[in-house]
Amino acid sequence: MNNHYYTENPDLAHDLEQWSFELRGKKFQFLTDSGVFSRNTVDFGSRVLIDAFEWEELPEGKLLDVGCGYGPIGLTLATLSGRTVEMIDVNQRAVALAQENAKKNHVENVDIHTSNIYAETHEQQYAAIISNPPIRAGKRVVHEILSEAHPRLLVGGTLTIVIQKKQGAPSAEKKMEAVFGNVEIVTKDKGYYILRSIKE
Repeated sequence: MNNHYYTENPDLAHDLEQWSFELRGKKFQFLTDSGVFSRNTVDFGSRVLIDAFEWEELPEGKLLDVGCGYGPIGLTLATLSGRTVEMIDVNQRAVALAQENAKKNHVENVDIHTSNIYAETHEQQYAAIISNPPIRAGKRVVHEILSEAHPRLLVGGTLTIVIQKKQGAPSAEKKMEAVFGNVEIVTKDKGYYILRSIKE
């Protein structure tokens, strides 16, 4: 049964829900469904990532939200930064919800589509890559998101992820250090780490 949120076609019956949530001072409307990650509320890790992310010092360019789910991170950053955010997920149901949520919240500066990690991205390089990686998909997938980010970033661009300590934050931190030559713990909150590397 491929009914996990990190698979391509969750085969669960639909069970749509709609609710509102405030992120960085702006209220968003979200439509969610069975078979997507954190369907009942914006998960705590994503909230910490959204609050910690900085775009003011980034080079000119688009942002990339890897594993966008139904869209809370990408839609918030597109709204607040004014930049175009490409939002990708392997889960087709999540992508359809993110597209619908972009319309609901009148967010037009987004490009939302299916992609297995970076396989179908639309740009060669980005000003930043942001991810709340699918931990349950396994360490190989998470580390591929980290290692393959470097060539897809502009110089001065950043990779920012959220990951729980107990779900592999120390391992991810080592991987980002190895790939980028630098890594910073931007913040910690209730066991969630925001890790950021810069392409130098």
